[in-house]
Amino acid sequence: MAKNLVIVESPAKAKTIESYLGKDFIVKSSFGHVRDLTKKGLAIEIDNHFNPLYEVSADKKQVVAELKKLAKAAEVVWLATDEDREGEAISWHLFETLDLAKKDTHRITFNEITKTAVLKAIEHPRKINKELVDAQQARRVLDRIVGFELSPVLWKKVRPSLSAGRVQSVAVRLIVEREREIESFQVNPFFRVNANFGAQNGILKAELNRHLDQEKEAQSFLEMCKDASFFVEDVQQKPSTKSPAAPFTTSTLQQEASLKLGFSVTKTMSVAQRLYESGHITYMRTDSVNLSETAINGAKAAIETFYGDHYSKPTKYTTKSSGAQEAHEAIRPTDFEKTTISAERDETRLYELIWKRSIASQMAHAKLERTTVKIGGLPTSDYFTAKGEVIVFDGFLKVYMESTLEDEQDEEAEGLLPKVSVNETLNMNVCTAVERFTRPPSRYVEASLVKKLEELGIGRPSTYAPTISTIQKRTYVEKQEREGDLRHYCLLTLEKGAISKETKSETTGKERNKLSPTDIGIVVTDYLQAHFDQIMDYQFTAKVEAEFDEIAQGRLEWTNMMESFYKPFHTVVENTLEHSERATGERELGVHPESGRKVIARIGRFGPMIQVGDEKADGEKALFASLQPNQSIGNISLEEALKLFQLPRVVGQYEEQDLKVNNGRFGPYVQVGKVFASIPKGEDPMTITFERALEIYLDKLQVEANRLIKSFDERPDVQLLNGRYGAYL
Repeated sequence: MAKNLVIVESPAKAKTIESYLGKDFIVKSSFGHVRDLTKKGLAIEIDNHFNPLYEVSADKKQVVAELKKLAKAAEVVWLATDEDREGEAISWHLFETLDLAKKDTHRITFNEITKTAVLKAIEHPRKINKELVDAQQARRVLDRIVGFELSPVLWKKVRPSLSAGRVQSVAVRLIVEREREIESFQVNPFFRVNANFGAQNGILKAELNRHLDQEKEAQSFLEMCKDASFFVEDVQQKPSTKSPAAPFTTSTLQQEASLKLGFSVTKTMSVAQRLYESGHITYMRTDSVNLSETAINGAKAAIETFYGDHYSKPTKYTTKSSGAQEAHEAIRPTDFEKTTISAERDETRLYELIWKRSIASQMAHAKLERTTVKIGGLPTSDYFTAKGEVIVFDGFLKVYMESTLEDEQDEEAEGLLPKVSVNETLNMNVCTAVERFTRPPSRYVEASLVKKLEELGIGRPSTYAPTISTIQKRTYVEKQEREGDLRHYCLLTLEKGAISKETKSETTGKERNKLSPTDIGIVVTDYLQAHFDQIMDYQFTAKVEAEFDEIAQGRLEWTNMMESFYKPFHTVVENTLEHSERATGERELGVHPESGRKVIARIGRFGPMIQVGDEKADGEKALFASLQPNQSIGNISLEEALKLFQLPRVVGQYEEQDLKVNNGRFGPYVQVGKVFASIPKGEDPMTITFERALEIYLDKLQVEANRLIKSFDERPDVQLLNGRYGAYL
């Protein structure tokens, strides 16, 4: 039996580390946390200094038994879990669960899984940092209390099976507020004027210095241009520099991987985890932009080899965020000489992105020359401007250019300008005034939501991905695909002395992967804001994060923090349960044209729905219909609501049974007897034909037939079927 037992979090990491340590070491994985708060009840003894009650997770009992056996036989146990608070807590739980107090136990950390880093860690062991453990414990306990006490309030006052969370509810609030900004936004038209001028040495593309408000004003402006004599009023050439972005933190990696690779936040983290465990990159949960001396020297050597000395500019970046967690490094390659790796496509792409960003951060600034040409000749104070940019020295741009989260603007990219001199006469070849429209704020994508949470100081590197997946899993937020609407706009063109007008069209508002609040998300957010304003307050949530940092630094006792939070919070919970009204997001749409009964949209037991009439008010049983997936109680019209009561529709007969079309909790479907077949996205159950409905039903029968491997005459309710993961009974 090996003298040394090393315990890490994941099996992939165990394999890599074992190859570095030799025969005296056995490396085993705990597969993440081995212990958590007990599932039964609150699991926190409020009156006993918030003492948490832990239990070994059911799926970890075997792992714990094996580790206990190995620990007993080993002379020394090395706890080598991740270097953040979560990792420290896992080490502490292992220490407690495996009864390691009787053993010679060391805690080691490394922010990269390389032979050098691992051997260096073995040479410099330490004790478990109880302050870091307390910070993680405080987060876990506080979040359990908030979830445990708030969720029953939502079950009683909104709908069963709902949940609330300290960070998730605030993240949903951001999305709800953005949706309301979009709804209340007034779209205003304006005209952007561009012109094409002929100069002695080429063509100048220029834009008017201001936007015009109306078509009439644009028409008058083009009339004025007919008689104007244009000339070069001024030429300004300014040297400028562009500096590279800092190396990646968790948040900036999530943003860039979203923009450049189209990865979701969760996908970025799981791919980065694999890269870290294979020893390709440093630890991927960090809010530090700092690079070690070793890394700076490694990058310098690689830049000089690949690009030459003049491209190298070693730079030390410092983290602006006051709550930056511990002394971590930024995310970077472990070996700068490796421009790529041989791995799965996603891993290779993310590695190359990290390599480029890290290398670029240590490269020389790009030198540019910006030229601005002012074109005069109008009888008013207006003028046209042509802008150009020349890269004198590409520097870091040779490797990497940062993306931005803002939507692409309509303006054309700046290019080269022909050589012109002051007072040179110019001919206006063509001038266009195109109608544009003010844009509402953009809905968040996952990456821009992470950026916003980070700006507000809410959450930390380890919490962004779980928060964003939780709010989607809970169906408070969804990614909607919007096809957009057709919009007409006016284009006025002045060419060869004549003005022409065209009406053109474009699709606007087309969206993919943007986060929208669901009806239930909006109702829950409004209810929580009305009754738990402290929990929903951005500053309070950021303050709690700052207090966790204080605990981690040993400046605040975690039980004192819990004490000051719990009593006022618990009082509000009790008052709200007793005195608040039910929240349904109810909205009156009008009256039924035939029965005269009230029609309302509201949240029901199974989600958003329409109700016609009220038994208490008019003595008749109320009628109910579920909303379709693309409808919302916030903006559904009376006409659209009444159409829902035309379902289920019997569209015809097939083999002496009704062929029905209906709408259910999971969307529209076709039904014959006990067979249900989903209607594909984009097809309307209100207008679907008998032929199409029959085709969907027969396709479903075909799929079902292909699934059946064997049936049993003696037990018709038992079948052997082919499923997604193979055969099952």
